[in-house]
Amino acid sequence: MIQKLIAGIKRTEAPIVVGLDPMLSYIPEHITEKAYAAYGETLQGAGEAVWQYNKGIVDAVCDLVPAVKPQIAMYEQFGIEGLIAFEKTVRYCKEKGLVVIGDIKRGDIGSTSEAYATGHLGSVRVGSREYRGFDEDFVTVNPYLGSDGVMPFIRVCQKEKKGLFILVKTSNPSSGEFQDRPVRDGSAASSDRPLYELVGEQVARWGETCMGDSYSYIGAVVGATYPETGKALRRIMPKSYILVPGYGAQGGKGADLVHFFNEDGLGAIINSSRGIIAAYQQEKYASYGSTGYADAARAAVLDMKADIASALAKR
Repeated sequence: MIQKLIAGIKRTEAPIVVGLDPMLSYIPEHITEKAYAAYGETLQGAGEAVWQYNKGIVDAVCDLVPAVKPQIAMYEQFGIEGLIAFEKTVRYCKEKGLVVIGDIKRGDIGSTSEAYATGHLGSVRVGSREYRGFDEDFVTVNPYLGSDGVMPFIRVCQKEKKGLFILVKTSNPSSGEFQDRPVRDGSAASSDRPLYELVGEQVARWGETCMGDSYSYIGAVVGATYPETGKALRRIMPKSYILVPGYGAQGGKGADLVHFFNEDGLGAIINSSRGIIAAYQQEKYASYGSTGYADAARAAVLDMKADIASALAKR
């Protein structure tokens, strides 16, 4: 699957993933009113509104980007109806030829981790038949519980040729409370280093077991808000793709991103969520209005693409 992602990045010339992280406050009234008229002000109505909103976004940007990243919590808040919208969104995006990164941030051990991996990346047997659950192409994984929590996902990835993005250094302000803590790797000659570097080294080792042509199926999540950290982790994980959240709404910009890429111009994919899907609510794109929310999203993608290309050209 990493080969499909790379091919999509080359085809679109856009190392961009659109975060499909819907909130009801993002969804224009003409969509919610129609959904509520059909299903009432219910969880089913909310799920329908989310699905229709996503569909508009996807239709507007699917020719510009290689991938999307639905954040499952934004769907889970609406219960089963939200998960139905999540499943519809995943399937529709795959029909459009997009790579789907399920932002699920799971982290557990044993049979629980195996069940998460099966439900999101693999298949489950029911009697004499096999079924796929959500069937994303990649998922995000929290490695805090160690290898016991990650290896079940890796085994499914090896079988299915799918991939992971493992949390290494996240974009939120308090990430340093744990991720930046100085630790030693256990050898007598080692010196204190931030925990995220040790996690990055482990990701690189896991990645060696799941190689594509040039890059591994096992990538990392490193926030755009920490560009110098990205520079260090790029050296530590030369064959791992880096998923970079934090562009736009969280403060990251194209100039912050150059160190996440390798010299071949590959190796990173940059995420923007509300900066794209709720672009019409920004002053810059306000002229599109709420009915033109999808066109505003398309314009935001084009601007993001130009910003990243300009930054990479100057490095």
